[in-house]
Amino acid sequence: MEHLTWNKEGHVAIVTIESPPANALSSGILQDLSTVLDEVEKDSTIKTVVLKGEGKFFSAGADIKEFTTLQGESDYAALAKKGQDLFSRIEHFHVPVIASIHGAALGGGLELAMACHVRVVTKQAKLGLPELNLGIIPGFAGTQRLPRYVGIPKAYEMVLTGEPISGEVAASLGLANHAVEEDELDSFSMKLANKFASKSGPSINAVMKLLPFAQTSQFKEGVEAESVEFGKVFGNSDAKEGIAAFIEKRKPNFKDQ
Repeated sequence: MEHLTWNKEGHVAIVTIESPPANALSSGILQDLSTVLDEVEKDSTIKTVVLKGEGKFFSAGADIKEFTTLQGESDYAALAKKGQDLFSRIEHFHVPVIASIHGAALGGGLELAMACHVRVVTKQAKLGLPELNLGIIPGFAGTQRLPRYVGIPKAYEMVLTGEPISGEVAASLGLANHAVEEDELDSFSMKLANKFASKSGPSINAVMKLLPFAQTSQFKEGVEAESVEFGKVFGNSDAKEGIAAFIEKRKPNFKDQ
């Protein structure tokens, strides 16, 4: 795999995103992550997964430059659905996945983290969905998962401002399970992973099947609606301007069309 590595320590699989400088979620990373899940599924001795990022960030977002290669509403909606399907697979995985987050989890990076079952963050990490700053919207189920953790009013604020929150605040809101110091992140995440992995495999698998039933019946419909809206918004003039402005490192000039 070009963008990910993974190894096993006892009953824990450690998966590392390695795509500097930002670990941006390109289609290549999404494909590699799918391949890793295939490989983990084949190893019945793995009882927990830890997902982390190499370098400065967990993942600073989707690969914006790759967006410029897409053509038309159907392409945009298809991209959203590809990410949604992969993240749904993570959320319904047969063993728990812990996101171990440092630096930043923004946009698609936060959407990936929210699809994991547990999030451990550094206190200084930045978590947010900045897509509206580019004239687009979250497309990997961010609009559906964020309210589940922080509540609807705070989700409106985070998405509409595009401003990130700190890891410490994320933990206080319930978006993260734990906020720790930078030098404690790896050890804390592994300690938690080993606690999970010390339990009986069949009991872990049963819990992973049961807890998703607590989701509302409208979640699936909401995710499908998000991919449709993502396609519509992504094809408009403001989206093109927002993406161009991001790449050119300037403030976008939105015309509301």
